[in-house]
Amino acid sequence: MSGYTALTQAHYRAFVRDKTSLFFTFAFPLIFIVVFGLLFGDQSVPGGRHVIDYMAPGVMAWGVGNGALFGVAYTLMHWRRSDVLRLVRLTPTSVFTVMASRFVVVLGIGVVQAALFIAIATLPVFGLTVTAQGVLLSLPVLLLGILAFFSIGLIVGTYANSPDAVAAIANCVMIPMAFLSGSFFPMSQSPGWLQGFSRILPLRYMNEGVTNVLSGTKGAASLLVPCAGLLVFAAVFALLAAKTFKWGKES
Repeated sequence: MSGYTALTQAHYRAFVRDKTSLFFTFAFPLIFIVVFGLLFGDQSVPGGRHVIDYMAPGVMAWGVGNGALFGVAYTLMHWRRSDVLRLVRLTPTSVFTVMASRFVVVLGIGVVQAALFIAIATLPVFGLTVTAQGVLLSLPVLLLGILAFFSIGLIVGTYANSPDAVAAIANCVMIPMAFLSGSFFPMSQSPGWLQGFSRILPLRYMNEGVTNVLSGTKGAASLLVPCAGLLVFAAVFALLAAKTFKWGKES
């Protein structure tokens, strides 16, 4: 068995055995869509579309990004504290292999998150409108978004030395970003300064890309800027993560 396969299986088994992580990864974002959907789902915004058509894609993007960041940050922090990474370092396994094995698991979790979220949000009680083409077009946005937030999680997991530190740093990143990037309300209804500021946040591009195509209102051309933005963020944070990666608590 290759090092990559062994690490991927280890990551997967660790995730499915952690019932708390399973619950919060899949159920926590759904709480928002249930609450917001029941409160505002039948309301409309300028243009005749329902609030849910703007809100659901943003909440889904935030939930998937949140899962990607937390998923790798907790694992990396735990493996450094328990010296698992030091043991891995004694093998012919590279840093890239360690991170790639974790990314595959995080990517799979993110896709399942998105599928479950869409299935719930399209129920008649919530009424999200989606098209088959829109779902397919949203996949590259989700992929690049997961990659960007995975890269941020690598940095968080490198510097955080306890579960509490991971939670504190990750929440300080993700919760304000959700409100500043339009996950819970259309950016078109926010002040101009906020619309401009949100362009420096990766979640803005993820929200925009998914919202543009999921319900079929726009085509593939609308993904150019969101995907390019996410790719830049992913590259920058991945480079920073590679430069700051630590095999142990001191190194």
